Amino acid sequence: MDLNADLGEGFGVWRLGDDEALLSLVTSANVACGFHAGDALTMRRVVEWAADRGVSVGAQVGYRDLAGFGRRRIDYDLAELRDDVIYQVAALEGFCRLQGEKVRYIKPHGALYNTAAVDVWQASAVVAAIVDYDRSLPLLCQPGSVLASCADGAGVRVVSEGYPDRAYQADGTLVPRGQPGAVLSDVDTVVARAFRLATAAEVEAQDGTVIPCHVESLCLHGDSPGAVELTRRVREALDAAGVRLAPFVPLV
Repeated sequence: MDLNADLGEGFGVWRLGDDEALLSLVTSANVACGFHAGDALTMRRVVEWAADRGVSVGAQVGYRDLAGFGRRRIDYDLAELRDDVIYQVAALEGFCRLQGEKVRYIKPHGALYNTAAVDVWQASAVVAAIVDYDRSLPLLCQPGSVLASCADGAGVRVVSEGYPDRAYQADGTLVPRGQPGAVLSDVDTVVARAFRLATAAEVEAQDGTVIPCHVESLCLHGDSPGAVELTRRVREALDAAGVRLAPFVPLV
């Protein structure tokens, strides 16, 4: 099982989350590429830390929306969104090359992640970017989503992920962040959900529905209060259960 987190989401002098501490706990890092968050110095720093710790680096691509942290839907022309994704991946790739590394996968962020999960137009733009840039790059996304279907149809490897710290709706989609209870912060609850996802391949929706959820990676949000302690507790629980934690893309 892989354990991933969104990292590098500071900008300039503003820092969000403890990237260095989290990189000692996760196995994959979704690094912001400067559109929804992040900048050149932040990308370089996080990539250096990840390389030192053997953490797989993925490009966390989002809308061109620093002010809204990429959490506001934008209706794009397909070609523009495709090329914005390529632009972000290439920027992060440059800093990976300085460490003798490379971008190992792609994951959409925020509103792009949620929109592409249900909108075939934006999903196809994200997939087109991967096909044009490097078809071998896996795509980290929700199982059963439109994005997963588009990627599978294009021959792009889909890596399914689950969210222990987010509430689910009965149809398997995430509860929108603007709704009560969308983000879970109780450590024991999140740890129990992570254990259930990793060992039973299921998650309980907000209404009590049990949803089958076969995933290869678990995502924890690095910007949540107490993120480091929560991630440490999740990792300890999985280790104790004999769940082997490793990047879904081998570092070779």
